[in-house]
Amino acid sequence: MTDVQAREPNRGRRDGAGFDPGNLWLMELEEEMSSADVVLLLSSVPERTSDLVYWLDEARLRYRHGPAFPTLGSLIAHLLDSAGKVDALLRHAHLDGQTTADVRAAIDPGHAAGRGDDAGGPHADTGLGEPLQEALEDLARIRRRTVDLLHGWGKAEWDRKINDPRGGEMTLVEVCRLVARHEMGHIAQLRNLSALLPEPQDLGPVRPAGKLNGK
Repeated sequence: MTDVQAREPNRGRRDGAGFDPGNLWLMELEEEMSSADVVLLLSSVPERTSDLVYWLDEARLRYRHGPAFPTLGSLIAHLLDSAGKVDALLRHAHLDGQTTADVRAAIDPGHAAGRGDDAGGPHADTGLGEPLQEALEDLARIRRRTVDLLHGWGKAEWDRKINDPRGGEMTLVEVCRLVARHEMGHIAQLRNLSALLPEPQDLGPVRPAGKLNGK
């Protein structure tokens, strides 16, 4: 049981059942999710991200476990970047009738180093172009806007097809399933990497002034 589940045992109830969106990402990825499940899962991403990383300082955000590993800051920046691109893709498809889009580029922009790496700002070395709390608030705001859009869709809209030049034709519900699976993979990464952060170095008790070297 996660800390969130422990604090909120009825979190995510739907139609009177004890339905926790956390159970969704534990199931087989091949299992088909309904549109309602997808919306519920997508809506949970900002809170799950925040629960895992809100306590991180800049040193932990930029800590890299090894050359092949992303930093926690870069993963958060990647989720934020992707959320904005996915929101734009779905809005263009729904409001403008767009039928062609690079779905893969929106879901996984391909620069997990994050939008802040090239910004040169005070938070660039964390992978974020802004303080962590602001990044989390931006993620929540963008995703809330996306979920509000999806809540108004009927079956015809979910079944609308869009053509990805690299991935072929897919429905909008299939696009959102890809988004959900991709993001749940990153949530798992955040959980694993944050759990493996080294403990702060214990330098022992602070010695009173004038007591160095036993004096």
